[in-house]
Amino acid sequence: MPSNRRVDGARRWQSLMDMAEIGPGLRCGNNRQALTDADREGRDLFRSWCEDAGMIVGIDSMGNMFARHEGCEPDLDPVMTGSHLDTQSIGGRYDGVLGVLAGLEVVRTIRDMGIRTRRPIIVVNWTNEEGTRFAPAMLASGVFAGVHRQDWVYAREDAQGRRFGDELSRIGYRGSEPVGRRRIHAHYELHIEQGPILEVEGKDIGIVTHAQGLYWLQITLIGQEAHSGSTPMPMRRNAGLGAAQITDLVHRVAMDYQPDAVGAVGHCDVYPNSRNVIPGRAVFTVDIRSPDLTTLRAMTRRIEDGAVRIADDLGLGIEIGLAGHFNPVSFDADCIATLRAAADGLGYSHRDIVSGAGHDACWINQVAPTAMIMCPCAGGLSHNEDEAISRDWAAAGADVLLHAVLMTAEVVK
Repeated sequence: MPSNRRVDGARRWQSLMDMAEIGPGLRCGNNRQALTDADREGRDLFRSWCEDAGMIVGIDSMGNMFARHEGCEPDLDPVMTGSHLDTQSIGGRYDGVLGVLAGLEVVRTIRDMGIRTRRPIIVVNWTNEEGTRFAPAMLASGVFAGVHRQDWVYAREDAQGRRFGDELSRIGYRGSEPVGRRRIHAHYELHIEQGPILEVEGKDIGIVTHAQGLYWLQITLIGQEAHSGSTPMPMRRNAGLGAAQITDLVHRVAMDYQPDAVGAVGHCDVYPNSRNVIPGRAVFTVDIRSPDLTTLRAMTRRIEDGAVRIADDLGLGIEIGLAGHFNPVSFDADCIATLRAAADGLGYSHRDIVSGAGHDACWINQVAPTAMIMCPCAGGLSHNEDEAISRDWAAAGADVLLHAVLMTAEVVK
């Protein structure tokens, strides 16, 4: 593949900045949660860009958007690339969006250069990757891959009791195409690392070989509300104290399985949340991850058993439910080799890397050969409005994606 084939970095960066104007955050990031008005506006802009680039946009019943650039042999299975446009409530400008708009720029570049490929190319925007408004994460790609049932996802509710299916219809993106019907020859996803390794080591590109598996455990502790000034310490049933001790337990368990395991409590609600009332109820989510399934299951057992002991010691009732789960992922060897060849051909430094986060590619890997590219992000910061990447990092990732897509879609000479 000629190394002078590269994306228009300035146009690619401007697309990112234009999309960031939709659903602005409190500072410099974005709040474009799934199936909100801001999500609809972002989808509309993406759709208009795709149509301007000569693509045909299809929408399935989960709201997934598929922008198709035709190949010379339309009956061949297409090469797919993309990610998601929805963000965290305090999200950055690049998480997910980078991959969607890089796919768009790949097609724009192909058109500009007059390149023809045997296989069609599809740029996809998967619905509700983040799971911020409707849990769990990666819902729509999960339905596409047969992991979730569509009716179960449609019934998912946000914090205000609004249902996924109703909100999908409200924003006008409940398509008629049956979900999961599209065949895929190979799928590539470009993403920011969401960690510090590439920047610290001075690498241009991360070739993702595996992704960590995870368990999200939702724990509810039931104690008794009481006056925090007049209730003797030995007579308290403090749900907040139980949540704090389990949070410490999660940290200690993760530290016991280093170097790759991680764990934290990122979401916690205590009730009644009054400064002079001992909490009578606490609801929180434990997030534990490991690239090794045996380790992941061992961590889960230790946390569940330890949480029950803590609750018993404090006189608390406890309920433990599963809020989300997927096993560790091994990406396709041929797709990985193609990404390495693309990076080498372009002269970009690269290293193999394990993704610590879940991505739509993790589900699509179950139904099609899949791999991921990562570019550095400043300080490894993500899920934060201060998330930042450089123009050069963005361009390098898009260049590697361009060459991988062209090699896989097969350029017609």
